[in-house]
Amino acid sequence: MTDAVPILEMRSITKEFPGVKALSSVSITVGAGEIHAICGENGAGKSTLMKVLSGVHPYGTYSGEIWFRGRIVEFRDIRASEQAGIAIIHQELALIPELSITENIFLGNEIQRGGIIDWSAARGRAVELLARVGLGDDPDTQIKNLGVGKQQLVEIAKALAKDVKLLILDEPTAALNEDDSQHLLDLILGLKGKGITSIIISHKLNEIEQIADAITIIRDGRTIETLDVHAGGVDEDRIIRGMVGRSLESRYPDRTPRIGDVFFEVRNWTVRHPQIGERLVCKGSNLYVRRGEIVGLAGLMGAGRTELAMSLFGRSYGVYESGQVLIDGSEVVLRDVQSAIDHGLAYVSEDRKVLGLNMLDTIKRSVVSAKLGKIARRGVIDPYAESGIAEDYRKRLRIKTPSVDVGVAKLSGGNQQKVVLAKWMFTDPDLLILDEPTRGIDVGAKYEIYTIIQQLAAQGKGVILISSELPELLGISDRIYTIFEGQITDDLPVAEATPENLMRSMTSARQKAGR
Repeated sequence: MTDAVPILEMRSITKEFPGVKALSSVSITVGAGEIHAICGENGAGKSTLMKVLSGVHPYGTYSGEIWFRGRIVEFRDIRASEQAGIAIIHQELALIPELSITENIFLGNEIQRGGIIDWSAARGRAVELLARVGLGDDPDTQIKNLGVGKQQLVEIAKALAKDVKLLILDEPTAALNEDDSQHLLDLILGLKGKGITSIIISHKLNEIEQIADAITIIRDGRTIETLDVHAGGVDEDRIIRGMVGRSLESRYPDRTPRIGDVFFEVRNWTVRHPQIGERLVCKGSNLYVRRGEIVGLAGLMGAGRTELAMSLFGRSYGVYESGQVLIDGSEVVLRDVQSAIDHGLAYVSEDRKVLGLNMLDTIKRSVVSAKLGKIARRGVIDPYAESGIAEDYRKRLRIKTPSVDVGVAKLSGGNQQKVVLAKWMFTDPDLLILDEPTRGIDVGAKYEIYTIIQQLAAQGKGVILISSELPELLGISDRIYTIFEGQITDDLPVAEATPENLMRSMTSARQKAGR
């Protein structure tokens, strides 16, 4: 670690929820002006620790002490921590889509004159703050018209408006492409140069290596160690060993593919944008999947990967223009989600909390929700079958929870993702479309999900894997399609694919793919 005087000390923090001890005597020391990373598997307690620090879990609901800027603090709510100079940016951004950038930046912290909001002063100050984070958009722009990368910058501008001394970022680059991620990392380094201390939680270990001064590793709710990055000897393998308690010899499970015949085929698939009729989001796409095959789909953000997947899954995105879907050589019409499920398709969306799960449901309800008819008797759900099936998937997928009666909202991101997988596995699909299935989860949980994907392929099912991480596609796919501006541009066996030729096809309109 740096020799800087600590700006923060959390001493022996213990936090319990009903049936779960989330934190057990966790301690962390953060030097003033440093970038301090916190690493650990999903469910290790990282986010809970930061919620204790920021007042989300108020004083009195945990044991231990928090020292900030040389004095003990007892935050009873988020406002108290913000007034002390602590700002937290959660993985799920806390912006209101219908409000402008200016309105979001000063929400709850309005610039007033004579008891009335001074919008002119607010806009002027917003322009200054946006310039600090490198965002040149009009401050009157509505948040819903910004991409995720720009929304992250607005969140940081919002924190800077409150004279932040300690900035906490929870998975800040999980939903960003490489360019936006690098811009955000450069910004965090720039804030460090201006004396702002940052705590960053991330599963992207290469990014942690790039910017962190120190790394604290938490495992199973306990502090394992703190590593001084500048002392040397800290690399991804070293961090992983601390996180999972062992070395991962390989990031991807070994597999011998057993690939059968083509059973799913798409021909000349063309779909229009749901609001902008003249814009095509899928342009004459052709692809096929064989039984037992894992097919990757690579493309830059906005290239049309998700649009293609959702439009195939019961036309749940866009306006169908033309094209055919064939299953086992016969054309089928998948007019809605139910017909897609009935024909053996399943789709794990990239946004598990909005499209994948009902966050008010329990685990057992979530697992069976996509095919309730399998556990219904004369139209009535069999509660014993529901519990038994959910418990079976809990054990098979190693979902960390004391009971299947627990709400999915209380699970870590990796365990929520396993519940989504269980939900679609329960439908017994022939083709499973996975859209960013490992986004925002740790290396240990990723390995488990890769194993599940391979097991499904070994059962003769087909898998389409959408991922923004080229190493992931290269590590688990048998064949990879590339897509650019809604058009599939290449089809490569994984043995012939490299990051360079994939990127070339992801940034070019040449079209080579098809049968």
